[in-house]
Amino acid sequence: MTADEPGDGPLVQLLDRFDGARRDFSYGLGVAERGRVASVASGVVRFAGLESVGFEELVRFRPRRGGESALGLVLDLDEDVAGAVVLGSEDRVESGDGVMLTGRVMDVPVGEALLGRVVDAAGRPLDGRGRLGNQERRPIERRPPEIMDRAPVEVPLQTGIKAIDALVPIGRGQRELIVGDRQTGKTTIAIDTILNQRDTGVVCVYCAVGQQTSSVAKALARLRDSGAIENSVVVVATGEDSVGARYVAPYSATTIAEYFMDRGDDVLIVYDDLTRHARAYRELSLLLRRPPGREAFPGDIFYVHSRLLERAAHVGSEQGGGSMTALPVIETQEENLATYIPTNLVSITDGQVYLSPVLFRRGQLPAVDVGRSVSRVGGRAQLPAYRSVGGSLRLSYSQFEELERFTRYGARLEKERQQELERGRLVRAALEQSASDTRTVMEQLALLVAVTDGVFDGLDPDRLADAERVIRDRIGRLDDVEEVLLEGGQLGEEERSAIHELAEAARSEVQPREGSNGAAG
Repeated sequence: MTADEPGDGPLVQLLDRFDGARRDFSYGLGVAERGRVASVASGVVRFAGLESVGFEELVRFRPRRGGESALGLVLDLDEDVAGAVVLGSEDRVESGDGVMLTGRVMDVPVGEALLGRVVDAAGRPLDGRGRLGNQERRPIERRPPEIMDRAPVEVPLQTGIKAIDALVPIGRGQRELIVGDRQTGKTTIAIDTILNQRDTGVVCVYCAVGQQTSSVAKALARLRDSGAIENSVVVVATGEDSVGARYVAPYSATTIAEYFMDRGDDVLIVYDDLTRHARAYRELSLLLRRPPGREAFPGDIFYVHSRLLERAAHVGSEQGGGSMTALPVIETQEENLATYIPTNLVSITDGQVYLSPVLFRRGQLPAVDVGRSVSRVGGRAQLPAYRSVGGSLRLSYSQFEELERFTRYGARLEKERQQELERGRLVRAALEQSASDTRTVMEQLALLVAVTDGVFDGLDPDRLADAERVIRDRIGRLDDVEEVLLEGGQLGEEERSAIHELAEAARSEVQPREGSNGAAG
């Protein structure tokens, strides 16, 4: 080839691509609908001119004076006008602005890239760590798994909290409500449960709805300090965000969680909290001029929450075998569980962990009220070793509470009743636990078996924490027992003897028995 002859260099290849694009290009006339904003009020926009707009379709608001556009979610369709909720700042939308169809419903990005990230209700990063890249997107609304596609809840989800794992067990695929008055430790229990999943392979999604920015920052700090954030996704819509973002956030978080469930992973999702979500939907409905019902909530508020929580399930192997465990948080007022939203969610979920403000004020933490807490599904998934301890533990603890109320009036007790009272105080002390200090299965069982079998009878309840600390330091002595129990083995005499021996050593170190050091039976 001479210098005058054409070649196949980069420039020629580029020109060939341009020439091919020019030949393939075609143009024609098209029709696009364009509407106008009629009014804007508290994040709700009413507009006209888009005859083909659909329910729950995304529309884009184009400012007349230039600037960044905003998205809206259509939630109301009248004969002449439609209503949409702004998903960003309502300051971007003014009366007279243009409205364009997008042809798609609300969706969010999903995938591995979201692990360790903090995003808003639309899936946009909030943590300053850059963009997510090109991710698969899924609609935020989806039908829950069919009945025939679901599998029984048979694997426990360990929270690391003694009072819950022993007395109110939770299984993977269950929906367990966390309910209580304001400032009783609901978020603490939810975050502790996430912290306990660090080495279990469970993917966690934490959805903060309507929380104060400072509260969200504290929760994020706990997740980052423990390293649990690396296997978690945090979806945030604070009280300062628009009412639309607060309404959409739980559905976005559920869609993100479903991606991992569909590929066969076990997922834990926390909604913190659905009281504020219900209030956001009430505000939204009133602004859309929907008729109010009980407590001014719209008539479909039950459906709003049921279609969200029904998506949590354990699916069969043909659907991947994954699970999604939901822990919705709900706030009560003055211990009243009979108000509208709490009763709705109690009927939707598979049980509730009730946190008592009375116990909280006494300093009994976590303030789990065993008598008002229940798990309708998790018992089947609980390890057999827990079942052999939990039944007698719950019964003896309820009898203790009744006996303690009786003694407040100065009644004299028989020796046997006095021993029950002292044992009950030890059980109460054994169930106490500080925040972020989760326990392994063996650490929990070692303490609870020792207390219920009477090893610590006569020990000052204030010294039980010291004895527990000794047990945890020496828990490695029970590795063989732990292996048996984690595989579903029963708590037999051999296992109990090993636990008694360790507990006796701990007791002797903390507060020796008077007279002898024999093990309790």
